[in-house]
Amino acid sequence: MKLQLIRHATLRLQYAGMEFLIDPMLCDAGVNPPIANSTNDRRNPLVSLPLALDLQPDVVLVTHLHRDHWDDAAAAALSKSTPILCQPGDETTIASAGFTSVTPVHETLTYQGVTLTRTRGQHGTGEIGAKMGQVSGFVLQADGEPTVYIAGDTIWCDDVQQALDAHRPHLTVVNAGGAQFAMGDPITMDADDVVSVCQYAPYTQVIAVHMDTINHCLVTRADLSSRMEAEGLLEQVKIPTDGAWL
Repeated sequence: MKLQLIRHATLRLQYAGMEFLIDPMLCDAGVNPPIANSTNDRRNPLVSLPLALDLQPDVVLVTHLHRDHWDDAAAAALSKSTPILCQPGDETTIASAGFTSVTPVHETLTYQGVTLTRTRGQHGTGEIGAKMGQVSGFVLQADGEPTVYIAGDTIWCDDVQQALDAHRPHLTVVNAGGAQFAMGDPITMDADDVVSVCQYAPYTQVIAVHMDTINHCLVTRADLSSRMEAEGLLEQVKIPTDGAWL
């Protein structure tokens, strides 16, 4: 297994003889306005893609349809025949862009020898969390491969605990960055949440992504690294740079 962070939550996962492209956001730097109701006016994405991409994945996995996880540039760049797996309810929107092989994962789906189990999460708390809508994560399992948990856009919550308990993943990818509006609590994991994942599941290798790319993600890689060092967790938590392979 090999995992590459392309940028933000966009991942290339080589797993069980296939290449998965996860949550593709492929637009150029600065083409989108700041996130509404955020605390700064930086345009998104904050950084360019780290490399030229010749994307021919075997399958695309989309956790939800917020445009930092599935954007118009991705829809334009990918072949319309590319198989796409998504959460229930998102398949119609994706298919409306011309994609001909879109399959929702309701609970569990086996795709060419890889078993994908959809997990749930909370994209924030209270009224904001409700407005952010349904989000999903996915656990991937295959013979001869480590179990991988892509947690998706969620804070630390019972849903994440249940996924860890049920699957005991070797590798857990968390969307950190502490994304936050001008009011309310974070809507993705902040440093405290990443610490909670590590302390609850010391057996899992944590990969923290989703930082330094969107203007309302207020926890930087440097911030998270400093906190993990203070907690003695740098061996358990990897914080890849854009373009890095693990």
